[in-house]
Amino acid sequence: MKRWRTSFFLFFAVLGPGFITAAVDNDAGGILTYSQAGAQYGYHLVWTMLPITLALIVVQEMCARMGVVTGKGLSDLIREEFGLRMTFFIMLLLVVVNFGNVIAEFSGVAGAIELFHISKYISVPISALAVWLLVVKGDYKSVEKIFLAASGFYVCYIIAGFLAQPVWHEALVETVTVPGRAVWSDRNYVYMTVGVIGTTITPWMQFYLQSSVVEKGINIKQYAASRMDVIVGSIFSDVVAWFIIVACAATLYTHGMRNINVPADAAQAMKPLAGNFAGLLFSAGLFNASFFAASVLPISTAYSVCEGLGFESGVDKSFRQAPFFYWLYTLLIVAGAAVVLIPNFPLVTMTILSQVLNGVLLPFVLYFMLKLINNKELMGEHTNSTWFNIVAWATAVIVIGLTVVMLWQQLHQVFAKG
Repeated sequence: MKRWRTSFFLFFAVLGPGFITAAVDNDAGGILTYSQAGAQYGYHLVWTMLPITLALIVVQEMCARMGVVTGKGLSDLIREEFGLRMTFFIMLLLVVVNFGNVIAEFSGVAGAIELFHISKYISVPISALAVWLLVVKGDYKSVEKIFLAASGFYVCYIIAGFLAQPVWHEALVETVTVPGRAVWSDRNYVYMTVGVIGTTITPWMQFYLQSSVVEKGINIKQYAASRMDVIVGSIFSDVVAWFIIVACAATLYTHGMRNINVPADAAQAMKPLAGNFAGLLFSAGLFNASFFAASVLPISTAYSVCEGLGFESGVDKSFRQAPFFYWLYTLLIVAGAAVVLIPNFPLVTMTILSQVLNGVLLPFVLYFMLKLINNKELMGEHTNSTWFNIVAWATAVIVIGLTVVMLWQQLHQVFAKG
């Protein structure tokens, strides 16, 4: 009993990096993808949540373990093991990709608040200022507590899922049933499957998680609890994603509403179908997710670039101690918010471009991670086991393959429109 109690308190002592990182994965782009999956195919894509959860746990666990054992961030390790030139190339791609994602998050903020009849010219600047103050005026512990509270707010989607009154038996059966070969002849179904799985593992997540583990100061004795943080976070994140798909399947798909252009469309359409309260919860969840991700993505980028290029970083440091860290963070927020305020700016094109670049960067990141974690000089006895390596490499190959397919589909879509 005493040992169980000790493990319980230790888990809550290290709770944060894994849970926060997984939760932020359900950002504006993720919500749009899951909403589209439910609206277009009903319950027929909820089966993807099981492999998604496994892949997320495997990749996140490796990052957390590297952070605990080495005491260094991922970009720091890449620079030491693979050289400054390769690190600079990856950091440049990461900044461009994450900037596109920051734009998408502020677009999500604007869309969610506009449902309450408030102009984006008011909501976006206020949100950008709040995001900036949160990190610049806070320290690691206070920022982490706010992020954990924001992570818990995703329960809105679970409640909205219940209010949508889905056919529970059908939803649960579809969750554990891989569809037959006939559906794979549907090009759009393949595209949506790749999209749902491909939104799960993005490069910024790995950099942010490892940096957070290091800054939190988690040591090897606490690692079992830290690993549980990763597992619980991954499962919670994908349970939320499952409910988003189910909520949209039970409302939009059932009533023949197939097209969603922005995440706010799902919340707007849900109100007359599942009740105003369900639509309100979906809207509130979208604002929380977008605001939350708009906070974390710039921090992740600033952490990664500073570690990779040798600059001081960390929210526990002052502006004077880590000027490059805070200026990069500020620039990403100001520029991302400003772009959303430009009239008729092609936000959809920008989002597609960021996903394309994401696809270019992800294979490099996964390759470096697997090379680093199997380096005995670096990891000692904490390298991957044989079986874990099999699962990890299989996950990497599958994710890379899916990313390549999604990249091809997106490029084809761009050229078709052009």
